[in-house]
This record gives sequence, C-alpha cells and structure tokens, in this order.
Amino acid sequence: MNIGKAKCPNCSKDMTVTRLVCEECNIRVEAVFELPALTRLSPEDQLFVTAFVHSHGSIKQMERFFGVSYPTVKNRLARISSQLDPIDELDDKQMDSIQYEKILDQVSEGNISVDEAIDRFGT
Repeated sequence: MNIGKAKCPNCSKDMTVTRLVCEECNIRVEAVFELPALTRLSPEDQLFVTAFVHSHGSIKQMERFFGVSYPTVKNRLARISSQLDPIDELDDKQMDSIQYEKILDQVSEGNISVDEAIDRFGT
C-alpha cells in the first residue's frame, strides 16, 4: 500500500504528506498521513474517475464526453485501476466502512428498517 505518498509536481517522485493545517485556527498536526488512493492519481485521471462516477459507470456516456472509443475508455479504466490498491488488500477499517455504507444504502432505499441496521452495525 502506498501510504502517505503523493507525486512531486516537479520530478514525479514520491512525496510524503506530513502536515495538516487548519486555516481557521492555525492548528498544525505533523505526522505521516495516509492519502486516499484517488488523490494519488494524476489530475486528469481524477477527472476521468469523477466523470465515470457521475455517468453511473456508463461507458457510452464516457465515449461521448471525452470523444473517444469504447476500447479507449476500457483501456484507461484498466490503467487507472492498476494504480489503485486491489480491493482484497483493504484493511479491516476500510472494509467496515464499506459494510456500513451498504447497510445505510439499504435503509435509505427502504429495504431494511433502522432497527435492522442498528442490529447489523453491532455484528
């Protein structure tokens, strides 16, 4: 896993994120911070992923939006996917977050009650 790494805009080598600053109260926290995988993508790839999510995964819409062919969209998605951590390498905290999100989606869709969701959170 590529923890706390970002790419240098000058030489493209790994950089480590070590400081967070609150612009409001000027509190500073220094440590090595883990960046979400998507923030490690190039700005162009972040835009591509954002467009893909907004199009609900429609490759046809991606073809129209970017003016490229189906194979080009698929190849770019494969290249971006190869830069992200495989889903089976997610840690327990990340997996719990995914499970909680699924449960909340089921509540919002009316598939389960709030009481059922609370029971599932407890497991």
